[in-house]
Amino acid sequence: MKFNTKTIHGKQQPDKAYGAVMPPIYQTSTYAQSTPGGHKGYEYSRTHNPTRTALENALASIENGNYGMAFASGLAAIDAIMKLLKPGDEVISTSDLYGGTYRLFTKIFEGYGIKFQFVGMQNAANIESYVNTNTKLIWVETPTNPMMNIIDIEAASIVAKKYNILLAVDNTFATPYLQRPLDLGADIVMHSATKYIGGHSDLVMGALIVKDKEVADKLYFIQNASGAICGPMDSFLALRGIKTLHVRMQRHCENGKAIAEYLANHPKISTVYWPGFSNHPNHDIAKKQMDDFGGMISFVTKGNNYTEAIRIVENLKIFTLAESLGGVESLAGHPASMTHASIPKEEREKTGVVDSLIRLSVGIEDINDLIDDLAQALGK
Repeated sequence: MKFNTKTIHGKQQPDKAYGAVMPPIYQTSTYAQSTPGGHKGYEYSRTHNPTRTALENALASIENGNYGMAFASGLAAIDAIMKLLKPGDEVISTSDLYGGTYRLFTKIFEGYGIKFQFVGMQNAANIESYVNTNTKLIWVETPTNPMMNIIDIEAASIVAKKYNILLAVDNTFATPYLQRPLDLGADIVMHSATKYIGGHSDLVMGALIVKDKEVADKLYFIQNASGAICGPMDSFLALRGIKTLHVRMQRHCENGKAIAEYLANHPKISTVYWPGFSNHPNHDIAKKQMDDFGGMISFVTKGNNYTEAIRIVENLKIFTLAESLGGVESLAGHPASMTHASIPKEEREKTGVVDSLIRLSVGIEDINDLIDDLAQALGK
C-alpha cells in the first residue's frame, strides 16, 4: 500500500458495531465486564480506548512501524522515552533542538542523574567520539528546529547499532510524508502530533512509533503507568488530520519552496535556512533521506537587527504571529523570545539562533497572498 493510500486506509477498518467508516469517539472512562477480568479488550481508558487504538494503528502504518502510542503532548512522548533510562545513563543529543526538549532534558532529567551531551551532528561521524559505556540513547531532530540542519539518520543508526544504543528521531518537521526514520535504522520515531499530523491547530498531542516489540512493551507500560495519554476527541481529530496529511504536505512543500526562493532573492535578507537549496549544509543528505523539503523556513535580515525582526513579525497580516507550526494557516515566530526562550542566550547563539532570526511555518494558502504579505512587512 502506497503512502497516500495508507493515510486513509492504513491499519484501519470500519467500526465493528455499525460499520462506521470513521472510528467513533468512545467518550468513556470505563467498560462493562461480564465477570471480573472478563471484558472485550478494554477495561479502562487510561490503558486503552478504541478511538486511541485506531489512531495508534494509523500512526504505526504511516511510519512503517509495528506499534504506535499516542500521548497528551509531544513533550509527554519524549518524557516516556526518557523514562526508559536510569540514573547514570547518558544521552547524546543534537545541539540545535526544540527549546521545550532542551528544557525537559536539562531542567527535569538532569536532576534525576541522567547526563546530556549536546553535539553538532551535521557530521554524523562526530557522534561516535561522544559514546561511552554509559551512553544509552542518541536523540536526533532532523530537520532541526529552527536552523533546519539536516542529520544523516542512517549514519547515526550505524553508530547506535555498533554500540547497542537506542536511536530516537524527532520527525515532527518532516512527517512520514517526507521521511521515515524507522526505515533508515531508527528505533523510535517521535512526533509532536500537534503540528502536521493534526494539521489544523486544534489539538495538542504527541506520538511514538517503534518496530521492536520489547521496546514497544516498555513504552506501553510507561504510557499506562504514567498516564500522560490523549483523550478520545483529540484522537479522533488526529485521525482526521492523518487522512489529509499527504495532500496538505504537498501544498506545504510547494508553498515553502516558493517562499524560500522569494526570501533568498530579497535585498533585505542575508540568510535563508531551507534544506531544498543546493548550498544548504547537508543538502545531499536531505535529498537522500527526504522525498521533498517541507514548509519550514528560517531567515535573518541584513544587519542582524533584533528590533527589525520584531517589527517584521508584528506587521504580517496573513502570517499569524504565534507559537507552534504545521497547521493549514501560515505562522511566523521569533524563536529567541518564543519557542527557544528557555535556552540560555549564549547556548542559543552557538547554534545560530540569534535575536534577529525569524521562523516561518508556511501554510496552504494562495502563494501570491503569502508573498505579498511578506513583501509588505519587509517593506515597512
